[in-house]
Amino acid sequence: MGVSKETLGLAAEFAVASELCRRGIYAQLTLGLRKRTDLLVETETAMLRVQVKGKQAAEWPGCKGIYGKGIVLIFVDFEKKAETERPDFYILTSADWEQVIENELRLTGKIDKGEVTIDAKNTPTWKDRYVGMGIRPRMIEACKERWDKILALMEQVP
Repeated sequence: MGVSKETLGLAAEFAVASELCRRGIYAQLTLGLRKRTDLLVETETAMLRVQVKGKQAAEWPGCKGIYGKGIVLIFVDFEKKAETERPDFYILTSADWEQVIENELRLTGKIDKGEVTIDAKNTPTWKDRYVGMGIRPRMIEACKERWDKILALMEQVP
């Protein structure tokens, strides 16, 4: 039996904050029901925004992705993990999200067939007006445990 969506989301956010702090990166959780940023990472001159998605089933549903600079999306996978086990983490930049769109929607012909459109912020909208897409670990495998991407982004944020 899994935990509620809200509790799972909090567990994912705290897990990411913990991993960042373990790596010497200060991370602050944001609070609220209608937030677009889950964590803030402090750099020397600015803040890096972090969005977090947690799952305990086969996929992360309804992912709208990320767009722009100074933002990272971290998927936290609790599926088949005991309470004492560390979850898997997948760290995506905006460029990584664009690659997911390319691989899963453009190269598969779903965009050309009119099944889905992609807006200027790389958010998929389907024919039935569903916004977002399900993400499975195999789709983002190259981003697994890529904490180095956050350090690289921290150096780029003005």
